[in-house]
Amino acid sequence: MTLRFDDVVVPDGDEVRKWAEQELADPKYADAKPTWFDLFARDVLRFIGDLFNGNAAGGLGPGGLIVVCAIIVAALVVALIVWGRPRARHAVHRPMTGLLGADDDRTAAQLRADAERSAGAGDWDDATVLRFRALARDLMERDLIDPAPGATAQSIARDVGAVFAAETAAVRSAAVSFDDVRYLRHPATQESYQTLAATDDRLRALRLAAVPV
Repeated sequence: MTLRFDDVVVPDGDEVRKWAEQELADPKYADAKPTWFDLFARDVLRFIGDLFNGNAAGGLGPGGLIVVCAIIVAALVVALIVWGRPRARHAVHRPMTGLLGADDDRTAAQLRADAERSAGAGDWDDATVLRFRALARDLMERDLIDPAPGATAQSIARDVGAVFAAETAAVRSAAVSFDDVRYLRHPATQESYQTLAATDDRLRALRLAAVPV
């Protein structure tokens, strides 16, 4: 049953629980680990349900119930803005060691800095290899890609293209530059390195419109 007070729709306890169950049935919550905020929100929903069932309403009239609910909803909204929605647990990530044929645990920033040093010395081959590894490592550190062990430069490029479609062609070209130097022994040039570096810089600046939960 739904009560109406001055055109304000006030759901009863069963409807409140039903709405909460429908929201929490969303697949994105299926693997979420409850946080203190999740548990708090659950208790608040129970309290609201009890209010409308008369279990905790006490001497509150309809107007009082509306005020109490408004305060609780406002508090939940503020908490949601501050702490965000529950996020699904990520799978356990592989240790960041082996990458593109090398046992290398350097961070993206370290790889990028080393690539720039090699570029400054005119060693475009080394700079190219390091910069593509920096590109891949950066996306791994941001949880945007999770390449399988032994992943090739081209497979990483496909993963990146699935995340940032507009960069598909540029990342594939960067992967070709890496393969040319690493496996085909084709020398890199200053121009090819700068093109790869520009792709890396663009990807670093890109952010997802909405982070997947």
